[in-house]
Amino acid sequence: MSADTVTKPGLPLALKITLVRIMGIPVFVGLLVYYLSGLHEGHNLMQLRLAALGVFIVIAATDALDGYLARARNEVTRLGTVLDPLADKALILSALIILTRPTLPQLAPHIPIWFTTLVISRDVVLIIGYFLVHHFIGHVEVRPRWSGKIATALTLLAICWVLMQKLDVWFDRFIIVAGICTAISMIQYLVDGARQLAKIPHH
Repeated sequence: MSADTVTKPGLPLALKITLVRIMGIPVFVGLLVYYLSGLHEGHNLMQLRLAALGVFIVIAATDALDGYLARARNEVTRLGTVLDPLADKALILSALIILTRPTLPQLAPHIPIWFTTLVISRDVVLIIGYFLVHHFIGHVEVRPRWSGKIATALTLLAICWVLMQKLDVWFDRFIIVAGICTAISMIQYLVDGARQLAKIPHH
């Protein structure tokens, strides 16, 4: 089946879910910003934090749903294959950036700066690598890696942990494991890209 083939007229259900997920991200960001602003002023508006947590869980949980529906209903579209990972990255990066608040002691635990920097660096490196491989070869073979899936799952759990504001000595160890998986996934994708570039004929 071609990636831009849609067997049913109108907007596919899977794409509708993806669009709803994207529209939910500003809602999540707004709730979180207002909550942190309240903390900064000495007000712990727990209802805003719980609402942000609920929106985050719904958006993250429906990630697999739109992909499953697209395949099950034969509604895979080129736009959907672009927007789906974009929604995931936008959700995770916005949460990490906002929750990296070492200067706000009321937010405990919080995402450490090194972890957010690592995740952003990996994504930037992968984007640059993608365009390099596509420029020299004309196409890119992207193979999902176990480390990438585990790193994403652990990152989502870390964000939920912070949003629940459950201070635990295990959080620091947990975030280190998530960071190691993130670094491994970056290395594996870089090796994949290097192998594809190595196939370029030398003149």
